[in-house]
Amino acid sequence: MTTYIKHPLIKKDSIESRLYQQVLAGDVLKNGNTMVVAPTALGKTIVAILVAADRLQKVKNSKVLVLSPSKPLAIQHEASFKEFLTLPCSSITGAVKTDERVKRWEESRIISATPQTVESDLLNGRYDLSSVSLIVFDECHHGVGSYSYVYLASRYVKESNYNLILGLTASPGSDKAKIKEVCENLYIQNVVVKTENDRDVKPYFNPVEIDWVRVKMSAELEKINDSLEKALKIRLKTLKNMGILKTISVTKVDILKTRGRIQGEIARSTAPKKELFQAISILSAVINIQHAQELVETQGVHPFNKYIARLRKKKTKASRSLMNDPNFSRAVRLAHNAEKNGWEHPKLRALAEILKKELGSDGQTTLQTTRYADKKDKKTSKIIVFTQFRDTLEMIHEKLEREGIKSAKFFGQGTKDGEKGLTQKEQKEIIKAFRMGEYDVLISTSVAEEGIDIPAVDLVVLYEPVPSEVRMIQRRGRTGRKRTGRVKVLITNGTRDEAYYWSSVRKEDNMKNQLINPDVLKELNESAVARMDNEKKVKVIDRPKDEKLPLVYADSREGNSKVIRYLSQMEMDVKIHSMAVADYQVSDEVAIERKTAKDFVSSMIDKRLFKQARALSEEFKRPLMILEGDDLYSGMVNPNAIRGTIASIALDFGISIIPTRDAQDTAAMIKRIAIREQSGEKSNIQIRTDKKPVSLWEQQLFIVESLPTIGPVNAKNLLEHFGSVEKVFNASESELMEVEGIGKITAQNIRKVVESEYLYFKKEIKEKKLL
Repeated sequence: MTTYIKHPLIKKDSIESRLYQQVLAGDVLKNGNTMVVAPTALGKTIVAILVAADRLQKVKNSKVLVLSPSKPLAIQHEASFKEFLTLPCSSITGAVKTDERVKRWEESRIISATPQTVESDLLNGRYDLSSVSLIVFDECHHGVGSYSYVYLASRYVKESNYNLILGLTASPGSDKAKIKEVCENLYIQNVVVKTENDRDVKPYFNPVEIDWVRVKMSAELEKINDSLEKALKIRLKTLKNMGILKTISVTKVDILKTRGRIQGEIARSTAPKKELFQAISILSAVINIQHAQELVETQGVHPFNKYIARLRKKKTKASRSLMNDPNFSRAVRLAHNAEKNGWEHPKLRALAEILKKELGSDGQTTLQTTRYADKKDKKTSKIIVFTQFRDTLEMIHEKLEREGIKSAKFFGQGTKDGEKGLTQKEQKEIIKAFRMGEYDVLISTSVAEEGIDIPAVDLVVLYEPVPSEVRMIQRRGRTGRKRTGRVKVLITNGTRDEAYYWSSVRKEDNMKNQLINPDVLKELNESAVARMDNEKKVKVIDRPKDEKLPLVYADSREGNSKVIRYLSQMEMDVKIHSMAVADYQVSDEVAIERKTAKDFVSSMIDKRLFKQARALSEEFKRPLMILEGDDLYSGMVNPNAIRGTIASIALDFGISIIPTRDAQDTAAMIKRIAIREQSGEKSNIQIRTDKKPVSLWEQQLFIVESLPTIGPVNAKNLLEHFGSVEKVFNASESELMEVEGIGKITAQNIRKVVESEYLYFKKEIKEKKLL
């Protein structure tokens, strides 16, 4: 007989009573900030709901904030919490307007949100975290680097009166340093691991059977690969003779490290040797060849040919050298002929056979009976095929179409080679169609690994292994939710596929060993406790209510930068606006363009830099540019070209350039500039939301657009109707209403602005008289 959890805030007979979930929830409530590591489908969300119910009952009028790395996942969590809890719950994402987000925050007890949206709202002062009694970080392994989870955890610890943090993940990573970083960043003091082999879990867990399907690389592909190998060895031997490499037996990681070392030498030298630039070019060519080999070995000729087409468009020395290389050219010619003749990678044929067998010999959906379903409960097979590359996805889709298998392509929102990505709306429509059975197979890139509400599937096929234990676990988690799951992984013998397979297996074993090692867990706990203690020791200065903090306006495009986060922690009044020119403004005369070293070089190459410099110097009397980072000379661009650009910005445009070490140093510099500019009696800062108009008609439009509720269209209509700015300002209410788009209220507001006295001036005169 099924028993259910009883709780005042949990809907009756809604959550099945599972001992391991209750123990996990109790562990969180007893031991404090906790990371729960458990396979997908073990009910980590239910654990979060149980903890949330306890906190909301005991901490009166408090809120629970559930954070997810994507909008679909945030909406999915909203639905789950609404399904099980009796308190009002809503979601906050970037798709929701600002006013509505504030309303939802104020009216809800449970908020499911994307972290970037909450971060933006906090930085704009729309609400705070003081009343949040529990914050849940779903997929908490994202809590590294500059990801929003890190900032929100730090701010929560400082602001909330009732700290409790719960992190949920199926895979925090295999590297001890990575796990430690996540725990430190999210103030995790306790790590609890649940596996499918635990006795209390086994009754509820559907095992996942993994089948490694091996194929042999065809003779045609081996010929192409042999030519690529010859082109590769020539360059590796050259690098060895130059003293750049000690051996030609190197991996892609070795090459990337070597390139970083050479870039460092270039950066440290005032007059780098030509050989160093030559080495960088050769190393870039080596990376290109290694990627081409990976495509041939693990994907097929179609993705290889698509890559070559992109490589031809590049104008770099490395790409030109490859196209002129006889061995590389031979590989390109063989691959072109192979595709022309219809030769495929053996994986593609193996995949088609697997899908046909699963769906029926004719490739169409069949109601099948398997050992995973009772004969009376026939199921329609649902299959996901994962692949690394969008080119491969397209190849697989075309193959399945020819075989009569109904499939849908599913990929991210980014544009590639002119092909637009899928919008979230389009993604949802595809998933809905897949759920309803319109497609039997979903072919997806990594976008479907997490954060997308994809229905449970009977079979997951990996076109290639991935060398990441996190991604392998996420992909496996798409099956086995309702019954025994199945995964098939295609491996080409003697290729990178095998190396990636063993890498993921090793990393997953290492992850499990790290998480069950008591010494490691103790170290993680002590580190997180120490950081939390340090945060609580931060002295909060009580300031007079009328004392103004230094003010800085930041462009909305800087919203996700670390600089704004640091500024908000430095007793600064940070206001985020859309700005036409500059990234930061601290006075009417002083605006700051921030450039990281990488951005400086890239904007120099694509000519954006001088346009930005010109606009900055035209708009502001004292423009500044902050150049952030110490790796300015570590790229492929000659240092003298960079120095020449810096000289031009300073001398030709009159822009002072200030170097900073990192984002925190940049924030400190901006604060110091703001304090200097805003000391003494200063007028209110007028931010530039638009560039100053240049031509006469632009100036006229600019002036009329400044009237209340008048945009570009209405401004143009007014000027065309009346003929001049003067006549617009002198027009009566009834005359204004004759213009298309101008209603009574708008006309009244215009007349009010034009006719009203300047009250601020009167107030200023009155104050001076009193003095």
